[in-house]
Amino acid sequence: MGVELTHQYTEYRAMEDQEEMEEGVILTDWDIVYHVRDALLSVKTGDRSSYHQLVAVLHHRDRSAPDKVALLLTSLKALSGAVSYINDIDHVSLLQSIFGMSMWNCVPDVMDALLELVICLAASNGKYVDLCLDMLVNNFMPPMESDMLRHPRGQTKKDQVLPRVHTGLEVIVDLVPLAALKLSTTVVQKRPMFFRKDFNMDRLKVRMEIYLKNMLMLEGGAIREFVGNSVLMEVVNMMLELDVAIGWDELLRDDPNKGIFTMELEDEEEEADDDGQANDVELPSTLTLRNLGKNVTADLLDSLMIQLFEHLEACADKKRLSEVFETLLSSFLATILNTYKSKFSQEECCSYLFICLCVQFAIFYACALDPENCGVKFAQTLGDMFISNGNPPVTRMSAVAYLASYLARGKFLSTAFVVNMLKRLVDWCLRYCEEQDRDMNPKAHQAFYSACQGIMYVLCFHMKSIMNVPTLKSQLLLMPIEPILRHKLGPLEVCLPSIVNEFLKQAKAAHLFTISKAFIFEDLLESDLSRDFGGLERLDMFFPFDPCLLKRCDRGFIRPNFIYWNHVKTTYDDDEEDSSEEDIADDFGVVNEENFMEEGIARSFDRDIDLDEFDFVMNKMSITPKNTSGFHFGGERMPSKIRPSTSPESM
Repeated sequence: MGVELTHQYTEYRAMEDQEEMEEGVILTDWDIVYHVRDALLSVKTGDRSSYHQLVAVLHHRDRSAPDKVALLLTSLKALSGAVSYINDIDHVSLLQSIFGMSMWNCVPDVMDALLELVICLAASNGKYVDLCLDMLVNNFMPPMESDMLRHPRGQTKKDQVLPRVHTGLEVIVDLVPLAALKLSTTVVQKRPMFFRKDFNMDRLKVRMEIYLKNMLMLEGGAIREFVGNSVLMEVVNMMLELDVAIGWDELLRDDPNKGIFTMELEDEEEEADDDGQANDVELPSTLTLRNLGKNVTADLLDSLMIQLFEHLEACADKKRLSEVFETLLSSFLATILNTYKSKFSQEECCSYLFICLCVQFAIFYACALDPENCGVKFAQTLGDMFISNGNPPVTRMSAVAYLASYLARGKFLSTAFVVNMLKRLVDWCLRYCEEQDRDMNPKAHQAFYSACQGIMYVLCFHMKSIMNVPTLKSQLLLMPIEPILRHKLGPLEVCLPSIVNEFLKQAKAAHLFTISKAFIFEDLLESDLSRDFGGLERLDMFFPFDPCLLKRCDRGFIRPNFIYWNHVKTTYDDDEEDSSEEDIADDFGVVNEENFMEEGIARSFDRDIDLDEFDFVMNKMSITPKNTSGFHFGGERMPSKIRPSTSPESM
């Protein structure tokens, strides 16, 4: 029927053109508009033949024939001139045809004519604004049945369609400012959902990638002041959904009998990269990059994160990264920081671990691009969140865990800034100790133990670099770390044994302080006391900036800005050959693993330190560092495996 009507309409036009040519009359654009106007008006009189012919032209799918393309182009232009005669009662089928068209199926001239018509409709009547926005957002992606993006011609078509779509959105928002609110809602509602069993996964992946590209184009475009924040927040939400869907608890398992640092020092020869070369990054012993390569969701998340990182780079080039960072930080505080779901089985001996790879690494990379502004603000915000007594304990614990992990891993952060942030935590811990006259209680002092563990964790990564700079070394020696750790609240007994061990080992080598007895937990990952202070959320084992497991993101963006444990130069490296595990055990005192597990807690150490002996040891320390070159990276001392972070689940 449509073909027949089109044929009739073409003959009708040809006959009129022939008559006018014989009479010496040239058919102008306005003449064509009048013809279309008459077709629209004739519907009210009951004569719908011309109207049906017009609708049939828009419905015709064969866009290869030049005469068909010319007729469609002429009709669209004429409709733009007669848009005031279109109404949503008499011309329902026409409106459906217009808003059902896809630019992806049109040649550039037809795209322009269709875009002009959509803009005219939006400007002519407020009733059409929502339909126009829906139609343009639908054109973020090719039609559902199309797979053109897999072919070179599809990429060419994308470069033709997307700029026109966004130009149309910008013009409509400029003409109808209230359209911006509807646009944000439309973009969120029409976002493709990844979890559709009835859809080809490869095709769905391509659609999500191009939809994200459009979202980021909106965030960086001319109307970003109206839609930028909401769109970027939705970008984060989209990635969080994928993060959860990966099912890290099914992929990652760690041995609870291994400490955090021990698991980073597994034999690297067991793990090789795809090209057969040994990795120089830390990977968990039960997860390889090949595993993730087979995970469709992880691969998609990797691709989307790359787009976001590239967008952040573009924002930095345009001097607007701070603006975008504010939105990312707001999203972080609203979603990740206060979202928890324990991934730990209380009955099983193995812990199920979860890595949140989205928002914090976007923030991490933004901070790397602008350390002086974004980098400093992120750390200060986390510090404020922790110190504020108005925040719930779980929020404060999460904030200090993020802060410690960030300070430890951010290669772009100056050692001086790390020392300043450490001093802030130490000062808070000292005030807390002065206000407390109670004994050790992991559940009652969760924030305190979290801060102590964070301080030790950061120093495990940075103690050597701090001691190499005389001014920073003096600041560290003046910090009241010893009285805090020796307080009867017993942080050394409550915090993770593996962190305590590594910290005490480095503190001894650096002569930071000495104690008569301490604990060697046989490199246990956790203890009953650490589980108590960590709570159901297991924030005692929360290290959110552990190495990113998304292969391409890590290699292209994160790795150059990241401190890996196997690159850390510790204070005991220089004399490690002269020391032995037996010497360390003699210095600190050994707690037998079997007795430790039976008793459920570590034995208390002797708190009656000889202060005169401590002063003597401190006086023997040289103020001239052995190595003033700062932090050492790239050493071959340590192999390259790591356990993944244990973090709360994204919602």
